[in-house]
Amino acid sequence: MRAVVLYEHGDLDKLVFEPNYPDPKPGPGDVVLRMRACSLNYHDVFTRKGMPGIRLNFPLVVGIDLAGDIVEIGSEVEGWKIGDRVVIDPINRVEGGLTGETSDGGFAEFVRVRAHQLIRLDPAVSYAAAAALPTAYGTAYRMMIRRGKIAAGEKVLILGASGGVGTCCVQLAKQAGATVIACASSEEKMERLRQLGADHVINYVTEDFVKACQARYGKARVGHAKGRGAEAGGVDVVVNFTGGDTWARSLRTIRRDGRMLTCGATAGYDPPTDIRYIWTFELNIVGSNGWSKDDIEALLAMIKAGTMTPVIDKTFKIEEAREAMRRLDDRTVFGKVIVEP
Repeated sequence: MRAVVLYEHGDLDKLVFEPNYPDPKPGPGDVVLRMRACSLNYHDVFTRKGMPGIRLNFPLVVGIDLAGDIVEIGSEVEGWKIGDRVVIDPINRVEGGLTGETSDGGFAEFVRVRAHQLIRLDPAVSYAAAAALPTAYGTAYRMMIRRGKIAAGEKVLILGASGGVGTCCVQLAKQAGATVIACASSEEKMERLRQLGADHVINYVTEDFVKACQARYGKARVGHAKGRGAEAGGVDVVVNFTGGDTWARSLRTIRRDGRMLTCGATAGYDPPTDIRYIWTFELNIVGSNGWSKDDIEALLAMIKAGTMTPVIDKTFKIEEAREAMRRLDDRTVFGKVIVEP
């Protein structure tokens, strides 16, 4: 089969296209899928480069999120048949591990996964839309809906709004009835965020997002009555999964008793902070870790109902997987990048 294989950590040149890589064979509790769509995540970049404390067994086919058709079934698998359309939950919640990290992932024509990772895919949902969901959209759903409890009337500032997680956050916040303030790094991305539903956009390259928010929504006030609205001063919610030098600055935009939602740290996990803002304005820091199968299924139902549309930036063939990942390296992506056979 055709596959893109990682033999060692490093730059993009470490992704090697193999035209005749061995086909996977199912164990008793496995199925083999014909990959129809695999979406890229920043975690795939971290896997390629290497992450502290995580050791990989090389060679490895990367690609966490994928959807496809069952083509082989292990002897102990029940409830599935050849030809079934599926998307996978990439987390192995029984034995542990992650597809595309501890086992081969979606940068290949065929992929072996455990049967308990399968989620049935309705014909009304495309393979690409389904593959876009688990890591990015599933994470956003858990953070915004289950943990963050975004509500109608709230003002929500979203940093990193143009990526996979961010574009889902924009859509979820709008569906909840919130006012969305989205941050991006170019005029093109800002216009696409407006089209996606953002009420206000900030170019954080040319404008200080803290000053822009404070100019529009005011500053938090010590001892001011709790509540929403312009008189409260500040936004109700900041969505910050970038970390780095945005972390402490984000605290300055939040109203008294407002909250910061975080599910990652793409720009640095150990930022300087100023905890005086947290106690002075009684801020709530809400962490969210990953997703569940229920989150993926909820998103699939939203796509089928027409209330959610995953944003697809560009689609590449397996042979072009290196160029697909370059878009993530260069941070030029808007939404999700898809690899197909």
